[in-house]
Amino acid sequence: MKTLIAVVVLGVLAFVGISFVGAVFGFRSDCVRLEEKLRAQYDENRNNYDNMWKKFRELAQVPSQYVADMKQIWDSTMRGRYGAEGSQAALQFIKEHNPQLDPALYTRLQSAIEAGRNSFEAEQKQLIDIKREYTTLLRSNRALVLNWALGFPKIDLDKYSIVTSDKTEEEFQKKKADEVDLFNRKAP
Repeated sequence: MKTLIAVVVLGVLAFVGISFVGAVFGFRSDCVRLEEKLRAQYDENRNNYDNMWKKFRELAQVPSQYVADMKQIWDSTMRGRYGAEGSQAALQFIKEHNPQLDPALYTRLQSAIEAGRNSFEAEQKQLIDIKREYTTLLRSNRALVLNWALGFPKIDLDKYSIVTSDKTEEEFQKKKADEVDLFNRKAP
């Protein structure tokens, strides 16, 4: 009978020990997975942001180059029509078709900016969600002892914050935001 009790006690202790080790490894795996996911998402945000701004700068060059090309065409057209000195007529009754700057270039640039910003916002939301998930895990009941014993977090969570602007930070500090004045008009 004593042997049976000893076997049962050892079995229970072995079960508890194996369960504890399993919990430790499970917790560690969850922490490692979320830290790597957080790093990867942060890098994805940096990649997305860099790509977005490169597109904006490249697209913005097109209208400038278009204007320069149009100026060159305009100058050579006028010289071709009227000579190097231009028209010397006192009155001129000519209907001319002059080159026009296509507003579609600016519309395309606006669309690219909006799409880039929307994409970046989605990436930022993913970063926020991963950080929230990891922080929740670190504060969970499983983490009570294991967190201290295993030394998580192993990364500086403050490094993985979203990108924002000085204006946003200032308004959140003041807890006040004014309406957006797109055309810099002063309110009456």
